[in-house]
Amino acid sequence: MIRVLLVDDQELMRMGFRMVLGAQPDIDVVGEAADGLDAVQLADQLRPDVVLMDVRMPVLDGVEATKRIAEAGTSKILVMTTFDMDEYALSALRNGASGFLLKDTPPGDLVSALRAVASGDAVVSPSVTKRLLSRFLGEGGGELRDAAVLDVLTEREREVLVLIAKGLSNTEIARKLFLSEATVKTHVGRILAKLEIRDRVQAVVLAYETGLVRPGDI
Repeated sequence: MIRVLLVDDQELMRMGFRMVLGAQPDIDVVGEAADGLDAVQLADQLRPDVVLMDVRMPVLDGVEATKRIAEAGTSKILVMTTFDMDEYALSALRNGASGFLLKDTPPGDLVSALRAVASGDAVVSPSVTKRLLSRFLGEGGGELRDAAVLDVLTEREREVLVLIAKGLSNTEIARKLFLSEATVKTHVGRILAKLEIRDRVQAVVLAYETGLVRPGDI
């Protein structure tokens, strides 16, 4: 069973999520929180597999709550927000969230995303990430991180990172670079280890922040 903690300051929204997720045979909603502080405390107590996290909440926002839960390593976090150009969502990704979805995401996609995050994958929406980063980088593509952090990567690993940032799956990257999928998985693992980042979401963010990929490249 995938154990899920729901975090949203709107009771009606939590009720809707609970109805959708509770209907799944492999998902168990183990708790609810109406603010980030409660979320941190409940995550520590309940140790859910995934926290479905709102970002704009009273007492403690979802960004800080995400950071604290990610640092504690208690659960994976899937961020939900109403706005697809919400800078809070980008901050949550930077602070350890494994995915980002809009609240109007179809129920089936939400369930799939939760399962993906629980299994250790990341939910990356390149088009949404691109718009979010455009807000910070500006349409001119100003950089937020020194590109020298990428110097630890081989040329092939940089190629793979670019394709990750453009939203390609391992299968698609393998096809494009004429590699086996197993080889691509090895490259992805080395990229994450060398850059000391958690998952593909943070890889996408870093690729944009260092200027390796620009908002207009997709």
